[in-house]
Amino acid sequence: MQRSRKKRSFFNIDGKMDITFLSLVLILLTIGLVMLFSASYAFSYENYGNSYKFISRQAIFAVLGVAIMLVVSTVNYHVYRKFAWIFYIAVMGVLVFLLAMPPMLEGMDVKRWLVIGPINFQPSELAKFALILLLSSLIAANYKLMEKFGFVAFLVGLIGLPCVLIVLEPHLSATVLVFCLGIVLLICGGLAKRYIVGGVGIGVVGVTALIVTGAIGYASDRIQYWINPWLDPSGKGFQTIQSLLAIGSGGIWGRGIGQSRQKHLWVPEPHNDFIFSIVCEELGLIGAIVIIALFCLLVWRGFTIAMRANDKFGSLMAIGLTFQVGLQALLNIWVVTNTIPNTGISLPFFSYGGTSLLILLAEMGIVLSISRSTSLEKT
Repeated sequence: MQRSRKKRSFFNIDGKMDITFLSLVLILLTIGLVMLFSASYAFSYENYGNSYKFISRQAIFAVLGVAIMLVVSTVNYHVYRKFAWIFYIAVMGVLVFLLAMPPMLEGMDVKRWLVIGPINFQPSELAKFALILLLSSLIAANYKLMEKFGFVAFLVGLIGLPCVLIVLEPHLSATVLVFCLGIVLLICGGLAKRYIVGGVGIGVVGVTALIVTGAIGYASDRIQYWINPWLDPSGKGFQTIQSLLAIGSGGIWGRGIGQSRQKHLWVPEPHNDFIFSIVCEELGLIGAIVIIALFCLLVWRGFTIAMRANDKFGSLMAIGLTFQVGLQALLNIWVVTNTIPNTGISLPFFSYGGTSLLILLAEMGIVLSISRSTSLEKT
């Protein structure tokens, strides 16, 4: 009875948060801020006359985000379960609203951004969390139904709705990320193997059909210039070519922090999706491996917290939030190294974006809250 009352309380400050997970988050955030300043100051000065424009704003959001993360870590994560449906429906409504409105960012023909005064962000960031929260809640409450076709079809529909809305923005990388998050949660929730094969097959066929039919024709162009960016070296292949040049010129040890040449107006907007190319140029292969290792350690520690969670809801939430960071980092690194087509996806803790950083750190706070409930100290 005592344990049940503890779950229903709003705060949980008795349990000890996982210090290893917290340390990994702070290390990645610190390195990310250093590299963001190094990658952005030339672009910032050239375009805004202020070398500190991006880093000053990002640093403020980072401090605020860490504070939010620590506060969220004290909130009993079961509280969010009560709002799973409300949050999911609200986010879907925002995505529909975006599609019904003209593009909100001047000079862009995509409908990914919601602009509210001085704040602009991509609601697809919230869609990831909304889906993780709702699926974790439903699966935890009905895990015995994971063998039933009707229930599985219902869950697949919940995954498919944000995927359809996001791909129409169009934002293919976010669509892939949301789809993968949903499938991973279904698998971890006990999905039968026959449904796994069928679901992956339907997803692949669906995306392929959209590309072939031209529904998302921009994707076929990106595939073409992924295979051979030199088809248009000064246009659509320019960013990829400059990214590869930056990575290659870094060598084993790198040029040193602040010494990148490609960030001087060669790699377009080096503080965003392609910041990892500047990381490779300045820190070299060794530095890149260290950062990749830190992301791997973060994912491992998050999964450790998930396996030790007190209940299935907490376990699925920790898996989903941790997997999101790992998969997004992997996709970004693959794009920057031209392993997959350019999909426009940011690198967690590194890429510029204050609102997305706040959301990310708040999500890490939920993982820490789950670790408090398990009283996980060391493994």
